[in-house]
Amino acid sequence: MSRTSVVTGANRGLGFATARALAEAGDTVVIAARDEAAARTAAEKLNAEGHSARFVRLDVDSPASARAAAEQVGQWGDHIDVLVNNAGILPEATDAEQREFAGVELFEATFRTNVFGPVAVIEAFLPLLRASGAGRVVNVSSRMGSLTDHGDPESPYHGTAVPAYRSSKAALNSITVSLANQLAGTPVKVTSVCPGFVQTELTPGNKGQAPLTPEQAVAPILAAASLPAHAPSGTFIDREGPVAW
Repeated sequence: MSRTSVVTGANRGLGFATARALAEAGDTVVIAARDEAAARTAAEKLNAEGHSARFVRLDVDSPASARAAAEQVGQWGDHIDVLVNNAGILPEATDAEQREFAGVELFEATFRTNVFGPVAVIEAFLPLLRASGAGRVVNVSSRMGSLTDHGDPESPYHGTAVPAYRSSKAALNSITVSLANQLAGTPVKVTSVCPGFVQTELTPGNKGQAPLTPEQAVAPILAAASLPAHAPSGTFIDREGPVAW
């Protein structure tokens, strides 16, 4: 039976690669993006390739937009099977201002999208996920949100100075655990996923240095979206397997 998967920030980059991979696996994919025209174009592209795709406007910074998107998706069917919280920002990557540590305004913007956004989307779509026989929530995180890596001088992520982004992903990981605990005993499973260092617009200055294309980075997202019924919920994984919190 075909699944219905919703992917936020799916009009380009890793989000679009995820949507395409899910569509190639047979899912009906809902392209959710802030820019409705871009979402429509992305869905049309997948449909032209012979897949099944719809689009919906969803600004993760707006709980009202998330609710409206969930209501629209609910009119197409009584459930969804996969929710991929992919939309995210990294304004520190292009911040040219000299700072002692960090800018409060950067923390506010980053948390609004990377933390409050997934919470708003989960809250809006959870009734549709509960109606699935095997709902899956995939929170696209990063090893930069791992406190273990952050405190390990041998980690390649140890000295990366983007505190707002790192903190937002640590918070998202905490949300994964909290949601998994709340949904214990239900068919819904929740996973944090690190796709790796990907060539996307998230870090435009490093796009040429990133080793992974979006298409190469989707593997752990797909794995989390298709967890078997016996798999644990509330875990953190990357391409190699479990990641320490």
